[in-house]
Amino acid sequence: MAREDEGAEVLEALNAQVRLFKECLDDTELRTLLSGTEDGGNAIMEVHSGAGGTEAQDWAEMLVRMYQRWAERHELTVKVLDLLDGEEAGVKSATLLIEGDYAYGHLKAERGIHRLIRISPFDSSGRRHTSFASVDVYPDAGKDIEIEIDEEDVRVDVFRASGPGGQKVNKTSSAVRLTHEPTGIVVSCQNEKSQFRNKETAYKILKARLYELELNRLAEQKQASYAQKDAINFGSQIRTYTLQPYRLVKDHRSNTERTNVDAVLDGDLDTLIRNQLLHEHAQK
Repeated sequence: MAREDEGAEVLEALNAQVRLFKECLDDTELRTLLSGTEDGGNAIMEVHSGAGGTEAQDWAEMLVRMYQRWAERHELTVKVLDLLDGEEAGVKSATLLIEGDYAYGHLKAERGIHRLIRISPFDSSGRRHTSFASVDVYPDAGKDIEIEIDEEDVRVDVFRASGPGGQKVNKTSSAVRLTHEPTGIVVSCQNEKSQFRNKETAYKILKARLYELELNRLAEQKQASYAQKDAINFGSQIRTYTLQPYRLVKDHRSNTERTNVDAVLDGDLDTLIRNQLLHEHAQK
């Protein structure tokens, strides 16, 4: 058609259609990788700073922002269920509920230890620091999943919320911590001013984590190779974000590299997530 027309308009239109077709093909291929029972649903994400004080807590906050920006790019809703601020900057831990189609299917690829290498803005000597933060992702069990929790197995503690939130939040014991005695799982919520709502949300998180345990147990019965989460420690990071002496993001599982570190930290994670899902699929 372009030869017959002898013009650039037809060729440009065809190129645009080819790009559109490639995007549709990539999207279809990705959806085939997200065929798990829970992949299409919401995700609960926990980010915890590692050892290293303020530097690690600042890194944890950077990760929280990165996932919030990724969710915005995909028109997903993010709710902060729990947030524990750092002493000077950053956060010690954060729990996010990310709602939307295939939120868990995408974000499950982010589970693991994330390492940052940079010149610390908190070091007056300008030395290079290495910081770690862990990311855990659970499927949101939702109301249609039957997970029975015996209230006698749960210890409920209430305490005053910390950090910003207004005087009313801090003056009342509205924050709730749940300890599931049989498994040792501890969850907390202090986002709401109402103790009842915080307790309800904490039970939601506990339900999701118990559901994740059950999924893992079933997976181990089918294949004894679900060792990825057990292997997560501060010596086996899944991804390294290097800001100095060069700029590079490298996923150590799929060997994917991105030189535009700023874009990645601003939520441009699709290539990293996609390649990891393809890598996992190839290992099966």
